Amino acid sequence: MKSQLLEALLQVHADAGVRAVLILAEGKNFCVGQDLGEHAAALDADPAHAMDTVAAHYNPIVTALSTLSVPVVVGIGGACVGAGLGIALAGDIRVVGARASFATAFTGIGLASDSGLSHALVHALGPSRASGLMLLGDKFDAQSALEWGLVHRVVADEDVAAEARVLARRLADGPTAAFAHVKSLIRAVAPGLSQALEAEANAQVELGSTADHQGAVTAFLSKQKPVFEGR
Repeated sequence: MKSQLLEALLQVHADAGVRAVLILAEGKNFCVGQDLGEHAAALDADPAHAMDTVAAHYNPIVTALSTLSVPVVVGIGGACVGAGLGIALAGDIRVVGARASFATAFTGIGLASDSGLSHALVHALGPSRASGLMLLGDKFDAQSALEWGLVHRVVADEDVAAEARVLARRLADGPTAAFAHVKSLIRAVAPGLSQALEAEANAQVELGSTADHQGAVTAFLSKQKPVFEGR
């Protein structure tokens, strides 16, 4: 799915006929981030390259999303966690279900962040609240996300797709050139995403080789509480 999403976004970049992008998920959750079963297998097979997916998939996905000149609407239902949250925040307008839930989640498995999450949260919320969300990893709900300005609209869970489609259609029918300049102006106020992505990737590579991370992944998959020793 990571490869397919990246391929689709690159196709959108190359297609001058696209006037808006809509991202929705099938199933009960929007995205819970990296498949830890897949990641555990990568750690067992080749620990030195287990975090390569950050540079190969997540960073290019976020870069492709955040540099699109057309508006990106994201419809979010259920859980939106880890890299899923980073991907959602790379869009422009987020419509979320009333029972949606969010979390950074990375420190729970001994990692820092990726997918531009540190950049997006600090820019949207300021260092203090971003620090709390990233360090503690606590879950927060749709209403909190709305009050903090992370999302545009909260709707009934069953209406997420329809509401997001309405907004995407409205934007697709709008002044595309003006929208492109709006997005350019907003990006100019929040520079530094590429540097943040590189720094995040370097941190994840370093942390991916720690005993804390590898033990936490094993604990998560066996539904046990991880024990962190700082190494």
